[in-house]
Amino acid sequence: MKDLLFALKSGFGWLSTIPVGISMEGIEALMKHVYVFPLVGLVLGAILGAVAYIAGQVLPANLVAVVAIVAIYKLCGINHIDGLADFGDGVIAHGTSEKKVQAMKDVSLGTGGGVFIAVILLAAFAVISDIPQKVLPLALLVAEVSAKEAMICFAAFSTSLQKGFGQIMIERTGAKQFAIGLVISAIVCVAALGPLGLAALVAAQAAALYMILVANRNFGGATGDGIGATNEVARVVALVVVLTLVTFGGVLPWMLC
Repeated sequence: MKDLLFALKSGFGWLSTIPVGISMEGIEALMKHVYVFPLVGLVLGAILGAVAYIAGQVLPANLVAVVAIVAIYKLCGINHIDGLADFGDGVIAHGTSEKKVQAMKDVSLGTGGGVFIAVILLAAFAVISDIPQKVLPLALLVAEVSAKEAMICFAAFSTSLQKGFGQIMIERTGAKQFAIGLVISAIVCVAALGPLGLAALVAAQAAALYMILVANRNFGGATGDGIGATNEVARVVALVVVLTLVTFGGVLPWMLC
């Protein structure tokens, strides 16, 4: 139990800007219990949901979306969206897999990375602006949990390409950790939004599997940048599913039924 709590604490150090500290011992514990990622996502999502709820009491929907996006990157940091930028640079680069990997490693922001970031931010703004205010706080919670489980999914079913923290997670994460994390995530998502939450979770995992295909096709394997990119993509995909099902499918969260 002590090791599990240490892993959970380290998860906040790894996945957020909350100043709990992180060490190599903490990383080792976290990698043994990587299925705690959704629990970290639960706390982060609850904070983001609270911010969106408070903002929604005094601001119009478009400004609530701006506040929510700022809160996401203030609370969760920019490491994952930086991974998305690197991933985008590599995907857009022409040539062999080796050249694409070199482009991904380049510390300078390229056109591909800029486009990927712009698309994700614009998509997040558009979706968050349109999600009904009564649903938005729990939608943000579900999206964060789903995104963290998607990171586990990406790592569990990928092959490591290069050394680094991403390699540690990919090599230490397997189907068992994914399954445990999925059960935890499903319980949280269903408790929050019922079938709507479950649909968002499933869609986020599908997005993670697609990201694996993209990584394999372009680079021949996965890196830490792919894990970070998956977090960003899966969060937006989960929110898109919530908006689509509420708006066009007539699916309502359990608390509105």
